[in-house]
Amino acid sequence: MQTTYGELAGLTGTELGPGDWVEVTQERIALFAEATEDPQWIHLDAERAASGLFGATIAHGYLTLSLLPRLMRGLLEVEGVAMVVNAGSDKVRFLTPVRSGSRVRATAVVAAVTPAARGTRVESDVTVEIEGEEKPALVARAIALHVPA
Repeated sequence: MQTTYGELAGLTGTELGPGDWVEVTQERIALFAEATEDPQWIHLDAERAASGLFGATIAHGYLTLSLLPRLMRGLLEVEGVAMVVNAGSDKVRFLTPVRSGSRVRATAVVAAVTPAARGTRVESDVTVEIEGEEKPALVARAIALHVPA
């Protein structure tokens, strides 16, 4: 959806998406494990994970969460902003593991738009779905500060 900075206040309740599918490859999982120093076998050992609880290696929950900026790209494009700053997430819940090779995408609903000292705060209730799965990978409230140009 495209809008302008001046129109942000009227977006509460607006549904956004779905966004593009993004593949969560084993390489991406391994790079995240290296970056976060979390080499747990459920993420990296395909042979052991095949006989484990999930039947395959899975992405770290925080990897899926860290993909939100990519997954939300294009869901809300705002003209008249100098930048959009990630201000955090609330109410994050990991509901279904993302198996290596799965594709995920996001949808969102604008939950709140409020003035802030340096711009406008936009809170969106985001759902990350996994292709072919009934339950989502995660739900979270993403918070972004839109700073006017």
